[in-house]
Amino acid sequence: MTAIREFQVTFDCAEPERLGLFWCEVLGYVAPPPKGYESWEEFNDSRAPEDRGASFACVDPSGVGPRLYFQRVPEGKVVKNRVHLDVRVGTGLVGKERLAALEAECARLVPLGAVRDRLLYDGGDDSCIAMRDIEGNEFCLD
Repeated sequence: MTAIREFQVTFDCAEPERLGLFWCEVLGYVAPPPKGYESWEEFNDSRAPEDRGASFACVDPSGVGPRLYFQRVPEGKVVKNRVHLDVRVGTGLVGKERLAALEAECARLVPLGAVRDRLLYDGGDDSCIAMRDIEGNEFCLD
């Protein structure tokens, strides 16, 4: 059996660069231009008019996290995601300390365009905050 060593997470979206830059802010990722180009603008200028802005990508500068790829699709989001990202900001924390870390990260992301849905709390130390990104994709602060 072949071991998978790398993967990327792909987002279907309306505005790839806008959504990609949002996730760069959330995760501390960077968006180097495609190989052979000095910038995303130069890359887009080299494409046919209908393909300009159709994709965007960002990476974890440490090389640990997966690459995120954003591709423009014609249809909008209609139903709940079948897969979502958990942004792990409360790892190792419990009780009030965990909730404070989740709330602080939520407060940082809302001005960027994220939407808080609800606090999910089971009475223990596994609480998380369900949120949506700027195009309505669900994610959790965990």
